[in-house]
Amino acid sequence: MSNQDAKCSPETVVLAFLGGAIGGMIAGILLAPRSGEETRRELKSQARRTEEDIIEKAKEARAALDEVIERGKHFVAEKRADVEAAVTAGKEAMKEKMDKCCN
Repeated sequence: MSNQDAKCSPETVVLAFLGGAIGGMIAGILLAPRSGEETRRELKSQARRTEEDIIEKAKEARAALDEVIERGKHFVAEKRADVEAAVTAGKEAMKEKMDKCCN
């Protein structure tokens, strides 16, 4: 039986990709033509840029989350008002029926 019919799960593909990327990064760092000090400076610089990017993305995600929360609160308040109106209408209808029935 051949292995051509074997399928990989998406998780396996992602892990293989990430493993290859990390392995490539490590090989690139170890085999780089720069000195250790230059490489460390470059890594620190890249780490700072990555940190700034992550912080910016986190702020954007927080703003989007806040917006979704506010829309959710508005939706719940609107539905609560609808339910309260329906309950009030039901009580009034029941009272009217009871008044007609018993009087």
